[in-house]
Amino acid sequence: MTNNKKQSPDRYALVGHPVEHSRSPLIHTVFARQTGQRLTYELIDAEPAAFETAVRGFGAAGGKGLNVTVPHKEAAFALCGERSEAATAAGAVNTISIAEGGALRGDNTDGIGFIRDVTVNLRQSLAGTRIVVLGAGGAARGIIAPLLQEKPAELTIANRTKERADDVAANFAGTILTARTFAELDGQAPFDVVINATSAGLKGEAPPFPASLVGPSSFCYDLVYASGDTPFVAWAKAHGAARAAQGWGMLVEQAAESFAIWRGVRPDTKALLKQIPR
Repeated sequence: MTNNKKQSPDRYALVGHPVEHSRSPLIHTVFARQTGQRLTYELIDAEPAAFETAVRGFGAAGGKGLNVTVPHKEAAFALCGERSEAATAAGAVNTISIAEGGALRGDNTDGIGFIRDVTVNLRQSLAGTRIVVLGAGGAARGIIAPLLQEKPAELTIANRTKERADDVAANFAGTILTARTFAELDGQAPFDVVINATSAGLKGEAPPFPASLVGPSSFCYDLVYASGDTPFVAWAKAHGAARAAQGWGMLVEQAAESFAIWRGVRPDTKALLKQIPR
């Protein structure tokens, strides 16, 4: 007798705090339709103290993989027993694959998603430029190694407190990466590329960055995204940046890389990239 019962779709999710604003379920649903994959994708809001329980519980309930967003990327790195080269370089994980028995493998697709959006979709060259990354958390860590591979003339990581920036720079000892505070950058010549890897401004406060970072030739990029200008994009435009873009394209591109890790096929990102104006 044939068993005609359909197998349940594979389960995936995004874990972070907060997550209710996320467009990731939409993105992965579109990817699944496009590639003929049967899966579901949900949101898990977990405060830091509940992060490991949320991950283990999702795996125990049959979950196959998780995307990880703020503030958990460094905690995810610590939790995973196996890590990709990109995750190891970053010291942060944004993609977890859950094997039979609950073993966790961590990857980081933020860097490749960011570089693809900037250099391919937005056609901004990074080679030979002066670049500053604002912030020293998991989001910043994920893009440093890929940025170094683009061979900029100068790469600075800046943070409100020096200790966090120094910690990231220590992971890349022997490279051109230098650490600064926001205050130490005040009055320096404008950078060619200014990347916001903080959540500054999202709660209504003014971004705490020196206006001197931005000049009439600067390309500014916010790793976060919104339906309109993010506070950083608005700040960059107000201070005369040549171009300012938000991170919708990075989100789509890194999601496509995560999807490929989980499902073995990389979806086409073109249609989704058009959904938020650049």
